[in-house]
Amino acid sequence: MRELLVIGMGPGHPDQVTVQAVNALNRVDVFFQFDKGDAKSGLNAAREEILARHVVSDRGTRPGYRVVTIPEPPRDRSVSLDRAGYEGSVGDWHQARAELIGQALAAELGPDEVGGCLVWGDPSVYDSTLRIIDRVLASGVAEFAYSVIPGVTSVQALAAAHRIPLNRVGEPIHITPARQIAGGLPDGLDSAVVMLDRGFTAAEVAEPALSVFWGAYLSTADEVLIRGPLGEVAAEITRTRAELRERHGWIMDTYLLRRDRPDQPGA
Repeated sequence: MRELLVIGMGPGHPDQVTVQAVNALNRVDVFFQFDKGDAKSGLNAAREEILARHVVSDRGTRPGYRVVTIPEPPRDRSVSLDRAGYEGSVGDWHQARAELIGQALAAELGPDEVGGCLVWGDPSVYDSTLRIIDRVLASGVAEFAYSVIPGVTSVQALAAAHRIPLNRVGEPIHITPARQIAGGLPDGLDSAVVMLDRGFTAAEVAEPALSVFWGAYLSTADEVLIRGPLGEVAAEITRTRAELRERHGWIMDTYLLRRDRPDQPGA
């Protein structure tokens, strides 16, 4: 029976791929990846570097792996969408992706072969791959078993780069998409890790007591870090983010917003 391995590749640095992931990589016959266009070619370049670093060239009786590239379907990213409209557009995008992946699995993966998907960070943290795989299985277009191999997340990489714990004493860890902090931190929380920000939403939050720990291209040679009181560094982050996106053609960034507390100063 076909097998699919969903492998967390970490934030992009080959050294942050786990031993479990390396073992999984060396079982794969066919790697599947989406073509996100020239603007995001750096994402696939990171995948290629990981394969070159960790997949052994001589695998005995196993032939070399091959890579199948799938065209990325369009997605409605209108910022004006309400919650229902947003969830509907994401659902449509997931369905389109599921159909393309199902077709690729049926056509490219032999009945006894192992397929692999390298997922940025960890497959369980703000990634759609596992939901899409469930859609593929439900469609019946291709039968396969699958396993998930966890990876280092950008959230962990952010904390390590700034040398801070994610939580202060007795506080929860809250991870949220940027859409949820446009009006400030959620009620009852003094900190939040923000992901999936198409700009720098925190710049619109007017609260003097907030500090920010920001990082882009975490754990890679292009890593950039900025930290400080939000009101003092928001403009710098916004400007830097735009410059980096222009330079690289894409950007992945994450940040921690934290309300200063006299009883727990700093990190």
